[in-house]
Amino acid sequence: MTSLDKGLTMGVDDREQTAPAPLLEVDDLAIHYRSQSRATRRMGYAVRAVDGVTFSVAPGETLGLVGESGCGKSTIGRAVLKLVKPTAGAVRFDGQDVTQARGRALMELRRGCQAVFQDPYDSLNPRMSVGALIGEPMVVHGLAKGDAVRARVGELLELVGLNADMASRRPAELSGGQRQRVCIARALAVNPRFIVCDEAVSALDVSVQAQILNLLHKLQRELGLSYLFIGHDLSVVRHMSDRVAVMYIGQLVESADVDEIYANPYHPYTMSLLASSPVPDPEVERDRPEAAVRGEPPSPTNIPPGCRFAPRCPFAQDRCRQEAPAYAEVEPRRWVACHFWREAKAASARAVPASAAPEPTA
Repeated sequence: MTSLDKGLTMGVDDREQTAPAPLLEVDDLAIHYRSQSRATRRMGYAVRAVDGVTFSVAPGETLGLVGESGCGKSTIGRAVLKLVKPTAGAVRFDGQDVTQARGRALMELRRGCQAVFQDPYDSLNPRMSVGALIGEPMVVHGLAKGDAVRARVGELLELVGLNADMASRRPAELSGGQRQRVCIARALAVNPRFIVCDEAVSALDVSVQAQILNLLHKLQRELGLSYLFIGHDLSVVRHMSDRVAVMYIGQLVESADVDEIYANPYHPYTMSLLASSPVPDPEVERDRPEAAVRGEPPSPTNIPPGCRFAPRCPFAQDRCRQEAPAYAEVEPRRWVACHFWREAKAASARAVPASAAPEPTA
């Protein structure tokens, strides 16, 4: 469900219409890296950063991707942009396989799919002016030149809430929020339909985060953009997303509509993430149960057999340690990878009331 669909009452004719084709499809994506250590390389060890991930993003939709640091979220974002080469699987943007694109075809795909990364200062060349940074993509893709570039740069700066006269400044002269607005303007320079937001607000102050999030919402409404929103702050992801996918050690363990997954998680790992996120209401926080998960995730070079979450899961049984659960649609629009999701769902309904879930960012 897109943000435009929320709150609308659908008639019988509307329900019978065919859903739009996904804009982005990721099918059984795997990305493995060979170990750089001589000892482990001889033994054939590989870092399984992403290991069989499947999801899709519809036009105008925001999919939030959450999980612990090192679980593979950013690697997926880079694979969507073909900044890393997949070991297996496919990434299709508007029906075309990104992993097989070369030359002019790849340039066309990258016009439709752009990125906003975590640190705006690292993303911007300090020797270039703001105008040159925003105008460069237009020149590279042959969209404009000369005065047309300068005019479009001014329009984009105003679109993201900056004055057009900032085009002459350098990144070092701007605040963190202003730099991230420049990064957003640069991403919009080639008129994309899809943007990967990789921790796009995590390096900013809280007040500035809210401004950037509201800007992203505004741009989505006005330009019809789709987002893959990668983050670790659950309240920020909830505020931005239509659907949320939860990742653990290279695999998706649960995905559902945002309100459903926050109010009633099915997978034990999702429950742990929600229970670990602070709630600003002290009374609600005091009554919340403690997260039942203990310990650290295993190394991606030494993944245990069976379910990867079994060593930390309070519901784990012998079957979990021997047989990896399939990532399957257990209910309409709800995907879970767990043998005992029904038991976990029942426990979640008793222990984690909806009021205890992290609230969206204002």
